[in-house]
Amino acid sequence: MTLNALCVYCGSSPGKNPEFMEAAHDFGATLAGRGITTIYGGGDVGLMGAVAKGALQAGGRVIGVIPQDLMDEELGNPGLTELHVVDSMHERKTKMAELSDAFVALPGGIGTMEELFEVFTWTQLSIHLKPCALLNLAGFYDLLAQFLRQMVEQHFLKPESLESLLVDDDPENLLERLASWEHRPVSKWFGRD
Repeated sequence: MTLNALCVYCGSSPGKNPEFMEAAHDFGATLAGRGITTIYGGGDVGLMGAVAKGALQAGGRVIGVIPQDLMDEELGNPGLTELHVVDSMHERKTKMAELSDAFVALPGGIGTMEELFEVFTWTQLSIHLKPCALLNLAGFYDLLAQFLRQMVEQHFLKPESLESLLVDDDPENLLERLASWEHRPVSKWFGRD
C-alpha cells in the first residue's frame, strides 16, 4: 500500500516516562524524513505536540484536526501546515480517518484508546481497508496486547483480526510493516462459533 499520510494517536500529556516525549518527537521526524504527512489531533501539548514539532522541524507536512472547544482553550497548534477546526469529537475522528492511509497509537490515555479501537473496529468490519498499529514504546502496550490475546482465547476477537493490529517497538520497522500490510477480510461470528 502507499503510505502518504499517517494518523498518529497519542497523549495530550507528556506522560511519566521522559522517553515518550523524545520518542514522539523522533517519530514525527521519521515520518517527515519518509515524506509521510502526519495527521493528528491538532494539539500543541504533550506527546501530540512533540510529534507535530518533530515532523515540522524535519520539514514535514502536519495536518491537525481539533474541535472548536479545544481550540477556544488555546490548545491548538497554530504553526501547522493545515489546521482543521471542527464542531465535535465525532467530526474530528471522521476527518482524521478520511485524511489518513493508516493509524498508529503511541502512548496515551483513554482518548487514544478510544480513537484506536474505533478505527481498528472499522478495519475488522471492512468499513475501511487501512491498517492500525501500536508503537509499543518501553513496553507501554504489553498488557493491552496480553488482554487482546485473552479476547481471542475467549472467542470475542478472531485471531486474524488480532493479527491485523500491528505491534512493534521499532518505529522504522513498524512503518515498513504498515507499508506492506494487506487487508484480509475477517469472517464474522455474530454470536456463532
